[in-house]
Amino acid sequence: MSQSEACHIEVMVQSADFSQAELYERLRADSPAIGAICSFVGLMRDFNQASEVRSMFLEHYPGMTEKVLQDIARQASERWQLRRIVILHRVGELLPSDQIVFVGVSGTHRGEAFAACEFIMDFLKTKAPFWKREQTDNGQRWVDARDSDQQAADRWR
Repeated sequence: MSQSEACHIEVMVQSADFSQAELYERLRADSPAIGAICSFVGLMRDFNQASEVRSMFLEHYPGMTEKVLQDIARQASERWQLRRIVILHRVGELLPSDQIVFVGVSGTHRGEAFAACEFIMDFLKTKAPFWKREQTDNGQRWVDARDSDQQAADRWR
């Protein structure tokens, strides 16, 4: 991709829910130039660490969180030929089945789009400054990063 065709990156952190269709249309903005769109939507589960989860509160570090997400997207745009990257992550109180995160990429080829989407999600899970506090039948607990998330990110190094 030439310098004039640099990847457009859009990062949002918000408490409000989002429309997958609207975010998909943002990825299609360069439709004549793209050959693939890949997206991922993460949902809140009602079960974690062998117990039922009633709700989750996601905290973040405003300013820093967006900067880290921008950096992750930039790294993806340097690895693959991408046209657009959209990352939206929710914060605040979430309930089971609520949408938490949207990661979408558009690019020239499907292989690059799939890889970039997975790369972004793997690094988002391990590098972005979000903190999760779950409400369970046994009270509140902070959720630590999983070893499997770190292993997924390590494979890209």
